[in-house]
Amino acid sequence: MEGIKVGDIVGRISYSCDIFFKVVELTIGKDGKKSARLKGLDKRLCATAPLEDLRKFEPAEVAAFWHSFMTKNHEHMKRIFKRREQDRQRLVRSNDVVSHLGTFDVPGSVLHIDGDGDYLDLCLTTYRQLGIPASGYHIDEEKQPEAVTDLLQKHRPDILVLTGHDGIEKDTQNFSDLNGYHNSRYFVEAVKKARLYEKSRDDLVIFAGACQSHYEAILEAGANFASSPHRVLIHTFDPVFVVEKIAYTSIYDQISLKDIIAGTITGFPGIGGVETRGKYRLGLPKSPY
Repeated sequence: MEGIKVGDIVGRISYSCDIFFKVVELTIGKDGKKSARLKGLDKRLCATAPLEDLRKFEPAEVAAFWHSFMTKNHEHMKRIFKRREQDRQRLVRSNDVVSHLGTFDVPGSVLHIDGDGDYLDLCLTTYRQLGIPASGYHIDEEKQPEAVTDLLQKHRPDILVLTGHDGIEKDTQNFSDLNGYHNSRYFVEAVKKARLYEKSRDDLVIFAGACQSHYEAILEAGANFASSPHRVLIHTFDPVFVVEKIAYTSIYDQISLKDIIAGTITGFPGIGGVETRGKYRLGLPKSPY
């Protein structure tokens, strides 16, 4: 217990060590008791726990966790590429494209603003792997509303992601009260600012929220997709997989809500949204240069 330090990977004993956390800060309370501020490795969750409630995972356990994490992500991406190729062939046939001319992809572009730098780096790497043009900024949740308009004007994206950390305040009974959440009010305000920049939900598609966020308030503010309908934890890559479906669905097609949400890791308890059109354009001919 006393050996726990910043950077260690730990689990909470009182929760059966169900989530892998990274220790980001150690504090001493007024009562002299030591606590740790924690960040989930694969869940967009921050927590605080007394040191006596923490168990440090062995290196082999951490390695096994990352192996499972990367394997699941790889399998998910294989399904994405298979689906994407099927969609592309359908588009080519429906547009009566002459095959020898060659075609090229113009997916939707992304502006991703994240309250966590580590999560942002993981997401930007995944965007690159998925062939999605993306710009990313690490901005604390409470500062996102004041930063979003300038960044929208700078990048003029098709899709905006506002995410980071969130959660329900301890002892909160009324889940409809925005003040009962750590950061939902900042996501709501940032979405409102984005909608002042672009009113249409088809011209600018917005995903906003994190773990346990106030889903209804974020959608009401103008987001197309948000977390978390059942106030559950969401996976680090859930915003990316929502964005991928939007970026690679034709502008002529309305996105299937069932398909886009089922394509996330958390699924319907964690992600929801409203009817939205895709941002993908098929181009031809493909230049030989």
